[in-house]
Amino acid sequence: MSKSAGNIISPQKISNSLGVEILRLWVASTDYSKELSISDIILKQIVENYRRIRNTLRFLLANISDFDPDISKISYNDLLEIDRYALSMTEKMQLEVLKRFEKYNFHSAISRIQNFCSEDLGGFYLDILKDRLYTSKTHSHGRLSAQNVLLEITMTILKLIAPILSFTAEEAWKELLNSTFKHRKHNFSKNTIFTQTYQKLKIPLKEEECISLCNKWEHLRIIRSKVHQEIEKIRSDGKIGSSLQAEVEIYAANQDKKILDSIKDDLHFIFIVSRVIIHNTNTDLQVKVTPSNNRKCLRCWHYSINKNTHYRIETHPEICNRCIDNLSDDNNSIF
Repeated sequence: MSKSAGNIISPQKISNSLGVEILRLWVASTDYSKELSISDIILKQIVENYRRIRNTLRFLLANISDFDPDISKISYNDLLEIDRYALSMTEKMQLEVLKRFEKYNFHSAISRIQNFCSEDLGGFYLDILKDRLYTSKTHSHGRLSAQNVLLEITMTILKLIAPILSFTAEEAWKELLNSTFKHRKHNFSKNTIFTQTYQKLKIPLKEEECISLCNKWEHLRIIRSKVHQEIEKIRSDGKIGSSLQAEVEIYAANQDKKILDSIKDDLHFIFIVSRVIIHNTNTDLQVKVTPSNNRKCLRCWHYSINKNTHYRIETHPEICNRCIDNLSDDNNSIF
């Protein structure tokens, strides 16, 4: 900025128009070892970055609002594998952010948090969880497993952003206390987030076990990316709308085949498609995507064949067997 050029942007003007959180985030996102730059375009990007973090927190808070950790606590070993992986991702992110904080490398720390919210959570974990959170029975093991991890993720993010996005963190913290922790009898509800220390994630695994778990799911995410690339090709041709309309055949060998087989029947939830078939091959990984010819369930939107195995299927033909089971009292489904 220069007085002679007349391009000065007043901090008070930014605060009044965009909010002080945007000003703080711009400061934290800027590499102070170099010349600082600010403009309407830069501030617009900062606003988008802020919305990404805030929208992630809104999703997290909404999906743990009915969760009581004192009643529904699940041990680490009883969590679903993808939930254990999400916990490991969160721990890795926190360690990296704290190391960058210690070195006053704030812009890199903020970038890591933003990437975690957009890529690891929004682009992967939370995207997969939606079906389990929205269509499973409220107190099913799978949904509670997810909520246990979502609570840890929420508290981790809030405590990391509190020094920078202070008002946002405090607002979200109060919401968390008034919903998830509302049944606690002590004075916890009166606490502010600024009395808290960073989250201690309890992962009872040896380092090599954590590395093995992360490597497996990182490899699966690469395969998932290839599947989505093929889905986008037929989507652009107008053959399908939602990815749930797709059925996928994967030709895999060696490590790819081993990883895919270990997930078994839950692969279509990971890829967000209605069906996945694995074939053995001696060549590199190949993916074939075709539109499903089955009926769409109006509740979960998956395309499947109703086998008429439930007495209620005749009165609710538009709902799949899995949804009927999830709506029944004897539900044991984890997805």
